[in-house]
Amino acid sequence: MKVTVVGAGNVGATCAQRLVEGDLADVYLVDVVEGLARGKALDLAQAAALVRHARRIEGGEEYAGAEGSDIVVITAGIARKPGMSRDDLLAINGKIVTEVSENLRRVCPEAMIIMISNPLDVTTYLAAQVFGTPRERIMGMAGGLDTARYQTFIAGEVGCAPYEVEAMVLGGHGDSMVPLPRLTAVNGTPFEELLPPEKIKAIVERTRNGGAEIVSHLKTGSAFYAPSAAVVDMVQAVARDEHRIIPCAVQLQGEYGLEGLFLGVPCRLGASGVEEVVEIYLNEEEMGALHASAQHVRETVAAWENLPKG
Repeated sequence: MKVTVVGAGNVGATCAQRLVEGDLADVYLVDVVEGLARGKALDLAQAAALVRHARRIEGGEEYAGAEGSDIVVITAGIARKPGMSRDDLLAINGKIVTEVSENLRRVCPEAMIIMISNPLDVTTYLAAQVFGTPRERIMGMAGGLDTARYQTFIAGEVGCAPYEVEAMVLGGHGDSMVPLPRLTAVNGTPFEELLPPEKIKAIVERTRNGGAEIVSHLKTGSAFYAPSAAVVDMVQAVARDEHRIIPCAVQLQGEYGLEGLFLGVPCRLGASGVEEVVEIYLNEEEMGALHASAQHVRETVAAWENLPKG
């Protein structure tokens, strides 16, 4: 397995580290900043003897090194700063992702695409427009990260390990995301039996603002440890053909009464990519929240299409 990671910033470099040290893939790290990807790749390569893996990692500024990639992870773009929403990144990151996708299409048109760049639901859509890839081979990392944040906040209140929380967050990767308390449990015990409604509401809101909370602390950057872990979890499901259900941003084709847009929903991931979009039962309130999130994504796509492209 070969994975190209586009963008050698905090997210991309940490993602590359997790991939090689987890023995999941050989990695090509690419970045437009001269020497950045090459230097970080060399540093990671020199750690191999110490952490005991035999994976190869190389870096450079040229997209030619991505040739032969099975998967491409796109992290390129600017990070949020305090006060910025993911949508505020649209004008800049939309152009970056479009250019990156055009470069990649020339050298690895058959690669599976996993998007991280924000606003994620829109950048995944833009990459799909460039690649013309079947929907099972292009997806955005969203729900996995949002769910992990939700699990972490619940664990902190309940007093358990995050992995003991069974949960799922759907919808757009932004303020309109849809955590599902009704379907959340801790070691089989329904979440709504463990905490009062006001605590649950506070956790839902904290989840929606989980990325902004980190940005407010860092001041000059955004999260990268958890996002890189989330995308590597997706790569693992594909590389090891695990047929595992992970919420991802995929193009809907009528599922949940939605069509044509990329939105976070439960997906079964395996060697072929998105093997199945899993339709779980949502009550009226949950379905309404998912459709409201979808509308926000549509509006953001429309905002991109109305931007001057000169």
